Formats: sequence, C-alpha cells, structure tokens
Amino acid sequence: MAKVRLKFCSAFYAAILSIDCTMVGVKDIFTEMNRSRDCSVTSICFHNTLNCLLIENYYINYKLMKKKVKQYAQQIEVGAQDRRHVLKDFSRMLDNQIEKIVLFLLEQQGLLASRLARLREQHDALLQQPDISQMTELREAYRAAGMDLLKLLFFVEINAIGLRKILKKFDKRFGYRFTDYYVKTRANHPYSQLQQVFKHVGLGAVVGAISRNLHELQDHQGSYLSIYDEPALPLQDPVVDSIKAAVDRLSNSTNFLNFMAQHALIMQEELPSPVEEHIDDQKYHFMSLLLNLANTFLYMVNTYIIVPTADDYSMSLGAAATVCGIVIGAMAIAQVFSSVYFSAWSNRSYFKPLVFSSIVLFIGNVMYALAYDFSSIAVLLIGRLFCGFGSARAVNRRYISDCVPLKIRMQASAGFVSASALGMACGPALAGLLQTNFKIYKLTFNQNTLPGWIMAVAWLFYLVWLCISFKEPSRDIEENHTQEESNAEPVDNSALEKGLQQPLLITSEEKPEDEDGDQEYDGSDEASEESHPPANSIRSAYRLLTPSVKVQLLIYFMLKYVMEILLSESSVVTTYYFGWSTGAVAIFLACLGLTVLPVNIIVGSYISNMFEDRQILLASEIMVCIGILFSFHVFIPYSVPQYVCSGLVLFVFAEVLEGVNLSLLSRVMSSRLSRGTYNGGLLSTEAGTIARVIADGTITLAGFLGQSNLLNVTLLPSLFVCVASIIATFVTYNSLY
Repeated sequence: MAKVRLKFCSAFYAAILSIDCTMVGVKDIFTEMNRSRDCSVTSICFHNTLNCLLIENYYINYKLMKKKVKQYAQQIEVGAQDRRHVLKDFSRMLDNQIEKIVLFLLEQQGLLASRLARLREQHDALLQQPDISQMTELREAYRAAGMDLLKLLFFVEINAIGLRKILKKFDKRFGYRFTDYYVKTRANHPYSQLQQVFKHVGLGAVVGAISRNLHELQDHQGSYLSIYDEPALPLQDPVVDSIKAAVDRLSNSTNFLNFMAQHALIMQEELPSPVEEHIDDQKYHFMSLLLNLANTFLYMVNTYIIVPTADDYSMSLGAAATVCGIVIGAMAIAQVFSSVYFSAWSNRSYFKPLVFSSIVLFIGNVMYALAYDFSSIAVLLIGRLFCGFGSARAVNRRYISDCVPLKIRMQASAGFVSASALGMACGPALAGLLQTNFKIYKLTFNQNTLPGWIMAVAWLFYLVWLCISFKEPSRDIEENHTQEESNAEPVDNSALEKGLQQPLLITSEEKPEDEDGDQEYDGSDEASEESHPPANSIRSAYRLLTPSVKVQLLIYFMLKYVMEILLSESSVVTTYYFGWSTGAVAIFLACLGLTVLPVNIIVGSYISNMFEDRQILLASEIMVCIGILFSFHVFIPYSVPQYVCSGLVLFVFAEVLEGVNLSLLSRVMSSRLSRGTYNGGLLSTEAGTIARVIADGTITLAGFLGQSNLLNVTLLPSLFVCVASIIATFVTYNSLY
C-alpha cells in the first residue's frame, strides 16, 4: 500500500512540474510531502500550486531567450545581423527580464515588510498584556511569513539560475564576449538591478526581522537575551533554519565546513531531487563512509611518507639524488590511469575497487621496502607504480556523491578534505620518527625501507577491516531511483530548464504545437544540457569545457605543479643549501601540512564571506606568484628564513587557491559533468595528477644541470605557469560571476 501511495505522490509531483510551479517554492512543498510519505497532504500542495499560478508573468522567460539565441546565430550565419546589433538587442532583452524580476521582488518585499510591521504591533501589545494562546498564534503568523519568504527566496534562486544558464548558453554560441561586457557594465553599476537578483539586496532585513521575533517568542525561562546579544545562540525553529539555508545557498556565502567541502569537488545538481534524500538514507552506511575516509587518509600518508628520504634512498641504490623526482612522481604517473578505471569501476561496485586498491598498495609498499635489499632502483620504481595503481580517490569521491545523504554530504566532503590534509601532514612526520637501522634475517629496516614496511602493514590491517565492516550499497535501490527520476521528473537542472521554458498556463489547443516545437528545438545544439547523457569519453568531456572551465583547470594545474615542486625537491634543496637532516626536512613538511586546516578555517569562516570568490582567486594567484619570486636563489648566501618564509607563503596561498578554484569550477562546469565516469571530479584529479607528474619530471631533468642550479631551474616553469594563469584569470574574470 505504501508503494502505491508513493507512486501516486510521484505522479502528482510530475503533474505539478508539468505546469511549472517550481518557480515559487514547490520544491519545499514536495520535500515535506516526500518526508511524510502521505498523500493526504496533496490537497494542501494543490492549493499552494494554484497560488503559484498568480506570479506566472514575473519570472525569467527562459524559453524566449533560448530561441532568441538560436535566431541570432542563424541570422549572423546568413549575414542578416551583425554582432553589434545582437549584443545590443539581447542586452536590452535581459535588462527588461531582470527589471521585471526585481520590481516584483521589491513589491513582495514591501508586502512582507508591511505584514511584519503589523505583527510587530501585535507583539508589542502582547508584551503589555501577555496571553499564551495569542502568543502561539503570533508565533505561527511569523512562521507563515517565514514560509512566504522561503517561496520568495526560491523564486529569486530560480531566476538567478536561469540568468546564469542563458549567459553560459550565449557564451557557448558567441565566445564569452557577451558575459564580459554584460557583467562588467551591469554588476558594478551604482543602480545595478543584477545585484538585486544575485545578492538579494534588502531581503536580509526581512530575514532578520522574522528570526529576531521568533527568537523573542520562544520560552527562554526568564532570559531577555536577543539574537544580537548572542549571535551564536541556537534558535530551534525549522523555518529559520530553512530560511538560513536558502539565503546561504542563494548568496553563495560559506563557512569553514562549506569551504573545506569545496576542496573535494563532489559534483551535485544545483537543486537536488526531493526523493533523493530518502534513497540516500537507504544506501548510507556510516562505517562504509568511515572506511572511504580512512582509505583517503592512508593514501595521502603513503604519498608523502617517502618525500623526506627519497633522495637518500635513490643515492643508496646508486642513482643521483634528483632521481627522487621520478621516485615520487611514479605514483602520480600510475594515478593518471588508475583514476579512470576506478571511476568506471565505481559505476558497478564500491567494495571490489577498495579491496583491489588495498591489495595493490600492499604489494607496492612491500616492493618499495625490498628494493633496498635487492639493490634495485627498478624494483623501487615498480613498487611506487603499484602504489599509484591503487589510488582509489575517485571511488572515495563517488561514494560520498552517490551514497551519502544530502543533509550530511557537506560534512562528508569536508571530512574527505580533512583526511587528505591530515595524511599530508602525518606522512612526513611519521618519516621523521623512523630514524633507526636494524636487520631481521636478511631484511633491512632503516629510514629508507621502514616507510614501505609501515604502510604495507597499515594496508593489510585496512583490508581486514574493509572485509569485515564494509557494506556494499544496493544497486537495486539506485536503479529504482533512476527509474523514479525518469518517471517523476525531479527538480534537477533539467526540470528547471524545462519549467523555465514553458508558460505556466497552457491550453489544450496550444499544448500539442508547443510540445512539437520543443521536441524539435531540443534536438538542436541549444537543447538543455541535462537532456543529454553524461560524457562517455575524455574527448566528449573536453568538448563540454568552456573557456572559463579551461582557465580554472589551468589554475588547478598550476597550484598542484608549484606545490609538488616545493614538496618534492625540499629534501635535496635543504640538504644542499642548509645541511638539513631527514628529521629537519620531515618537521618542515609536517608544519606545512598542519597549516591546511587553520588556513581553511580563517578563509572559510571569514574571508570568503567578505569577498567574492573571484577576488580571492586572483589575490591568491598573485600571492603564489610572489612566493615563487621570493624563492629564487638571487642573493648569496641563500638563507633559511628566505626559503622557509617564501615556501610558507607559496604553500598557504596555494591551499587557499585550491578551495576557491574548485568552488568556481563546480559553478562554471557543465552539469553534464556532474555524473558518469568522466565527471568533473575526475577531470580535476587528472589535471592535478598530470601537474605532479610534470613537476617531478622537471626535478629529475633539472638535476642534470647540477644541484646548484636545481632550485632556480625548477622555479622558472612554476613562475611561467603562474603568470599565465593570472593573465587567463583577468581575461575570463567577468565570466566568474
């Protein structure tokens, strides 16, 4: 019976979407309906749906603008119009659309403000003559106002998404010049209406009024504190929580947790399906999530535990110290290929890839440790290649994206990044503790081999834990979820575009013609991106990359390149210039790794709320460039303070840059890259891994010029790539909106 009821709800949900009431908060209505699993609320939902029809003329006419873009392209192709006229005409159309949205928004804000003023008068009267029943009614009235504010916020969000999409669509057709021009002339103008849509100017006062009054109406047992006296004072009201979440989502404001989660680049839809949370709850298993985070942590420890001793290990096997670049980079070379097959494998299973990863990493670390007794640099490199082939970070990301409920996905993503940062710090620190030398039978245990033996034992224990505790998510649930999505048309980007391009009121005579027109239209290049399947190859994924996405991938390549140069050559450089021991190098690298979390707390909680992401991006790139410039060996002698300070500046701002870069990347990247094997997470991973491979290769090649030239020779390409990324950022700056 429950299944029948759920199917009826899904059918009703699809019917609502067909008349396009997603514009005014129907997502919240159906989220509640899905949570209750009871169609007795459908009458209430239908009542709200009819109210939705009253504002049909006030949101963006997305279908008209899509057709206009297509017409412009055809007219330019046959020479009927020039680009200058197209630019002027489309700008005027967008101005009119935005003005319509903003005027309606201001009108609704005024109505809400008047309503709240009347409630305030009632509140003041109740303070003079308290009445419990009237206070309860007043609290419910404030909650009702809060629900209407939620609808208004959702209305603004839908229009903001529509504007972003049409700008991207125009850029795809005509080459990014329009967005640069339009954003530059509109967004920063003192009478900007665009800011009203994207920054919801004025709504903050309404949010504050509702929050403050609901807080005062709570029973605080004699306390007269307000939200202004104690901003952190918890307000246990779901309406306020929902409003806060909507405002944060709309304004792209962030906190530490959000900022950390951005590093993971867990791609997801702009507006998820209401049924998604229920499906995720069935698939979620905490211990399995913990095992994925443990895999991430151990892999990062495995990557960086050899960095302080790689040069010494290479020399003990008869190679040059700078061969450490190849030793460290061999893992990244293999990861270029392993990321692809692990991403594809995760479409069918999560448990088997993790088991395979653990076994391969165990074998690779044993080979790395045995290379010393075999006196073979080849065994050493093969061991590191095996370790790279065991990189399951694509599986870890995919598990969080697919199997963790939406309500805790941000925390899981932040946990993924924190596990990576902790592993990055623990690896070198652990290497610094392994300063010993002894033999058991014919096996040597010293600072060079112990990292391999320690990690082999760690992966063996992890494998046992994995086999005992991991729970494979049910694929039946996922298939049913996919089928429900196709039948019920959840509120994803595709549904939004479909809704935005259809009028709210369709007569029976108009509907067949419109559907035919839409069907023919959607077959064109201007069809909704989400109506197409995800990219099924690197080539098809590359075709989806716009100039802004390419620039963000270039920035990600740059920051991974400069960080790898700094970390991988640190042992050789500090030994040559300062005579540092392995322990000193390990402490230096561990201290760098420990800066990750504090820096992200500062940036995520404060700086990112004060400045736009694109401003932080550009400033961070410039600071990374300054760090590179100060790292050059120009003054004689080369001092420890110069190296440490320049390295710290470079590393810290590269970390800041990574979070902002991935945040912008997830926003400008096509939603078709949010799913499938060749997704946005895989592309960013490949870009970063290739950067590490090239950086480690650069260190080895520069070693042929002598250790005295190593530092400057490796910093030159870093400086070149950094300057190139800054120039590219300036070129696409106005498209990062």
